Amino acid sequence: MQPCEGKPVSDGLIEWEQAGLLIDGHLDLAWNARLGRDLTLPLSEIRASDEQNSAGGDVATLSFGALRSGRVALCLGTLFTMPQQAAYPWGYTDPQGARAQALAQLDCYLRWQDAGHVSLLHSGSEAAVHLTRYAQDPAHTPLGVVLLMEGADPVLDAEDLSFWVSRGVRIVGPAWKRTRYSGGTGAPGGLTPAGTELLHAMRDHGVTLDASHLADDAFWQACELQPKVIASHSNARAVVNKDRHLSDEMLRQIAHSGGMVGVVLYNGFLQPGWVRGQPPTPLPLVGEMLRHMASVVGWERLGLGSDLDGGFGAHEFPEGIDSAADLHLLGEVVPAQVRAGVLGGHWARWLTQEWGRES
Repeated sequence: MQPCEGKPVSDGLIEWEQAGLLIDGHLDLAWNARLGRDLTLPLSEIRASDEQNSAGGDVATLSFGALRSGRVALCLGTLFTMPQQAAYPWGYTDPQGARAQALAQLDCYLRWQDAGHVSLLHSGSEAAVHLTRYAQDPAHTPLGVVLLMEGADPVLDAEDLSFWVSRGVRIVGPAWKRTRYSGGTGAPGGLTPAGTELLHAMRDHGVTLDASHLADDAFWQACELQPKVIASHSNARAVVNKDRHLSDEMLRQIAHSGGMVGVVLYNGFLQPGWVRGQPPTPLPLVGEMLRHMASVVGWERLGLGSDLDGGFGAHEFPEGIDSAADLHLLGEVVPAQVRAGVLGGHWARWLTQEWGRES
């Protein structure tokens, strides 16, 4: 696959790494817009607006400006829909409500694209071209976004998947908590019959499975049905023992499939026993998490899946990570020879060489 005419992908990977570009495997950009945050504003103005409109809320870390300052060239940007619960009385209660939320977020990405803030990417070749352009002109190239649906309830049924693919969705995580398709975080269980049909449809459409949030039984069933799998934002259960994370056996399965795993930066997913209100996790603990995961799958399968502002904010991230502009600091806690790869090169390789490959 070629990033631009006459230039091999391997040369492009070297160029992108030398340019110091970052790729984040999981950002809830449109979700934050749903919360009323205007990501086109400077981060200081977003934070001031948060303080005015909500007392004691999470401290925002995301803006398009902060991402550009951090040289984040590309991300997997989510369509994340919230089921109704006490904190979100406006959440969905049926598939049509989930679909309406996802369509509103899709419209948000399209409006951002029209305004020149993002560029929606639909294939490995488009990702390669985008990364080359960003490396050459980071000041004027928009953020690249590959659409990832987190929680599949917006998909009405397996046949409806084709609609979302036509709108640019290329990766689907069937679960968040429990969905109509699967057991999920805090909700044990396997795939439902509808989930099995969805996984077959994903394979037929070439849609990659995001295994983050899948319950254990659902994980193994899904991996049997869909050979293309990543975990966009998951850590190691061997380090922090929560069902939200992946066992070493799960990590090996993803690596065996040729997939990637993005490390999540929420303190409670890095330090056992950490609870909100405690001091930030020391940054080196991110390195410890990554070193364990690398011992299982190899460094080449690891990247960022920060989940910045994915239900938590600056006070819930490791010391020094005040905004997306600080993501490069993670390079200080990994071996020098893999630094560029973990920050972006490994995701770049997967996106340009493995993502679009026929199974």
